[in-house]
Amino acid sequence: MQDMINFERYMHDLYLQFCQHDATHSDRLKRYRNIEPESAQFLSILVKAQKSKKLLEIGTSTGYSTLWLAEALSKTQGKMITLEIDAARSEQAQRYAKDLKLDGIVDYRVTDAFHFLQQNQEVFDFILLDAERDAYVDYWQHLARLINPKGGLLVVDNVLSHAEQVQDFMNLVNRDGRFVSSTISVGAGLCLIGYR
Repeated sequence: MQDMINFERYMHDLYLQFCQHDATHSDRLKRYRNIEPESAQFLSILVKAQKSKKLLEIGTSTGYSTLWLAEALSKTQGKMITLEIDAARSEQAQRYAKDLKLDGIVDYRVTDAFHFLQQNQEVFDFILLDAERDAYVDYWQHLARLINPKGGLLVVDNVLSHAEQVQDFMNLVNRDGRFVSSTISVGAGLCLIGYR
C-alpha cells in the first residue's frame, strides 16, 4: 500500500514538472505532451484487469504513461516494449523508471515506429498508441496483426481532443469487420479496439 502511495506521489510531481515544461514551449514538438493522469490511471486498471503479459507502447515521450503501464505490469508479471524516435526523451524516461525500480519491466527502443511495426511478428495483449497522429493510417495494417486475437486491446489516445486528426484512422478501424471499437470520455478521449 505504501509503495502505491509513493508511486502516486512521484507521478503527481512528475506530471506537474512536465506541465510546467510544456507551458514554456509554444512549439508542440518541443512539448512533452504526456497522457493525462486520469487516462494513465485508467490504462493501469485495464492492464491489471486484463492480466496483460506483453505490452507495446508507441510514443514513449518522457515516459509518464510508460511508468503507469510498467507499474501495472509489475502486478501481472508482464513486460513491455516502448518506442520513441527521440533518443534524449527515451533516456529521460529510462531515468524515471530506474528511480521507481521499474526499468527491468521496460524494453526502451529508440526507433521509427513504422519500421518496428513492419518488422515485428509478435502479438501483444495490450498496445497503447499515442504518437504522431498523421502516421496512424499507415500503422493500421500492422497494428491489426499485432493485437492478440485472444482478448488483446489497442488503445488510442486523443480521439476526442484531436478527433479530426484521427478521423481517417478511425474510419479504417470501423470499416474493418474483424474489430469492434468503443470511445470513452476519459482524459483527451480513449478509443479501445479489439477483435469481435
